This record gives sequence, structure tokens and C-alpha cells, in this order.
Amino acid sequence: MDYHRQTIDSAELSGIFSLPQTLHNRNVEVIILPADVDYAMKPPKQKRQLGFAKGPELPDSFFEPLPEEELQAWGL
Repeated sequence: MDYHRQTIDSAELSGIFSLPQTLHNRNVEVIILPADVDYAMKPPKQKRQLGFAKGPELPDSFFEPLPEEELQAWGL
């Protein structure tokens, strides 16, 4: 695995991210490792609530068998 390791002044990191107060004005060691692309580039998925779309109620005739002509048209 490739990585980069360097010791720098903590002031150089101030524009990138905030450091704990205990590391201010000190030399710090920075190690850069490759990150998992999926984790680093994609925001976490939000949970979705599954359900059926709301719509008009189906009439009772919807559940009746199809006429013979309709069944033949569908090749059934």
C-alpha cells in the first residue's frame, strides 16, 4: 500500500482542518493513506421508509375476470 509520511508545523494544517488545542504551535506527523473510494466520495445512504403510493381506491370491477375477447387479445 502506498502512503506518504511527513513531519510539518501544525500551522500549515490550519487551513485544511482544525487541530486540537494541544497540537497548536507544534510539529506534527502527517500520514496520508488511501481511503475506500465508496466511503470517501459518497455520502451515507439515508434510510427510506417503504410503502405504497397513495391513490384512488380500485373499484370492485377491477378484480373481476377479464372478458373472453380480452383474454384472447393477450393470447391467454
